[in-house]
Amino acid sequence: MIEYVVEQNPDDRILSKASQILNSGGLLCFPLETNWVAVCDPFQKAGIEKLYRLRHIDDTKHLTLLCDHFQKASEVAHIDDGAFRLIKKVIPGPYTFIFEPNKNITKLLKASRIDKQVGIRFPPSHLCRRLIEVHGKVLLSSHVSYDMFGPDEEEEFPLYGALIEDKFGNIIDMIIDPGDYEFIGSTSIIDFTSGEPVVIREGTGDTALFERR
Repeated sequence: MIEYVVEQNPDDRILSKASQILNSGGLLCFPLETNWVAVCDPFQKAGIEKLYRLRHIDDTKHLTLLCDHFQKASEVAHIDDGAFRLIKKVIPGPYTFIFEPNKNITKLLKASRIDKQVGIRFPPSHLCRRLIEVHGKVLLSSHVSYDMFGPDEEEEFPLYGALIEDKFGNIIDMIIDPGDYEFIGSTSIIDFTSGEPVVIREGTGDTALFERR
């Protein structure tokens, strides 16, 4: 099922329907600034299992939590004052931050339970932030990539809602499509688990702030 929305003013009725799907253990799909993502409610075991099944990866592999503000992020990760002061200067933006997870996440996500890490993003997408606001909880996400469509077609076409529905409509319950969307590249990854920021990957987000310490 595809629901078409306006990125800067998504229909609250569609967002409420999307939240109901998440609460029932379903999957949603929509674009962020870096790529299309599939998401579930991380507090719904069925949704987590479905998301890993979509990606054909083992549940020891990390997925990323999407947050709209620090209050929700602090419910799933330990974020100290120093990290807060740095991060607030660059969010929302194309960054993934790695923190030590809270217990309510380690009991749900096997990957976080194993290595005591969790990835957090604060996407600039208004659609995403409104969805999190309406749903009231963070979202567990994984990118939808070209390689999921088969090796013969890798990066041979632009990804769009109808194409994703044709391929994954049997497992993704709703695709929220804002129309044409420009992707800016991968996130920069900053690891805070040692107590100091460590740049793991140079992506679209400027990492200079995290390297001058």
